[in-house]
Amino acid sequence: MSRPSELKVASVQFCHKPGDKDYNLSVIERYCQKASEQGVQLLCFPEMCITGYWHVRKLSRSEVVELAEPVPDGPSTQVLTRFAEQYKLTIGAGLIEKDGSCLFNTQVIVEPSGNWIRHRKLHTFISQHMSSGDSYTVFDSDLGVKLGVLTCWDNNLVENARVTALLGAEIILAPHQTGGCNSRSPRAMGLIDPELWHNREQDPESLRHAFQGKKGRGWLMRWLPSRAHDNGVFYLFSNGVGLDDDEVRTGNAMIIDCYGEILAESSSIGDDMVVACLDLTEQDVCTGQRWLKGRRPHMYKPITEVTGNELDPVRARFGDNSRG
Repeated sequence: MSRPSELKVASVQFCHKPGDKDYNLSVIERYCQKASEQGVQLLCFPEMCITGYWHVRKLSRSEVVELAEPVPDGPSTQVLTRFAEQYKLTIGAGLIEKDGSCLFNTQVIVEPSGNWIRHRKLHTFISQHMSSGDSYTVFDSDLGVKLGVLTCWDNNLVENARVTALLGAEIILAPHQTGGCNSRSPRAMGLIDPELWHNREQDPESLRHAFQGKKGRGWLMRWLPSRAHDNGVFYLFSNGVGLDDDEVRTGNAMIIDCYGEILAESSSIGDDMVVACLDLTEQDVCTGQRWLKGRRPHMYKPITEVTGNELDPVRARFGDNSRG
């Protein structure tokens, strides 16, 4: 397929139910149908939204294994494949993958043709029983563009976005479960009182204010648009929203263009989908793409050298019971 000049895309935020795959897949189907009716071609759902996320840190290995599935032969990937064929969509959604004795935080991408690919999160810390992936994910899609995938913390490291762009990604799917996190950095995010969520019908504006403030959108604005701008790529940011075990996710689903400008974003305090049309012709002349061509790689050897201060995310998470 030749490269199109434009592409209609969507990003979803929703409040999953922990361990309830049937419910979570029903929400995914609802948004697939809605996206199809609006002519969307590419649809991104949040990290581990099929299995649930934050509760997994409390599970034993046998409980995580019970929740996990093989890819692509597992039932959830098969359901996603059916949705892709039925609604003529390329879909990305997250689950726990089981591959032999290994467990991964995996984003599965399925296409109407039946093609599939997976991205194993490079920086997995949700469970000491799960492993991190060891390779980048960039592929030629049925849409005629190259897609890349970086899951949540993967996006925090500038090197990951840069390498994904250098491998040819034109659009990066960025599924998350973030905002409202108990970060070790006092000026990054911070917990949101769960009572704001429980009281959202009586006082929606207090919750919306928290979502739009420094614990949600304000934190994202410090770095997320720059990942798109500096690398000349489009970004689809999807996220959980609402109570996720004892933390409150902030939603803020958004679509960002290759100049780092926000094309569409959600201010909803509940489940929502945002839609935008990407002008792919802008990518050829955007600032980030020019900067990529101006690189001097021979100067960057220190980036690849081990300093001894590298963080093992699982050890850090379960060693001091904190989260970055």
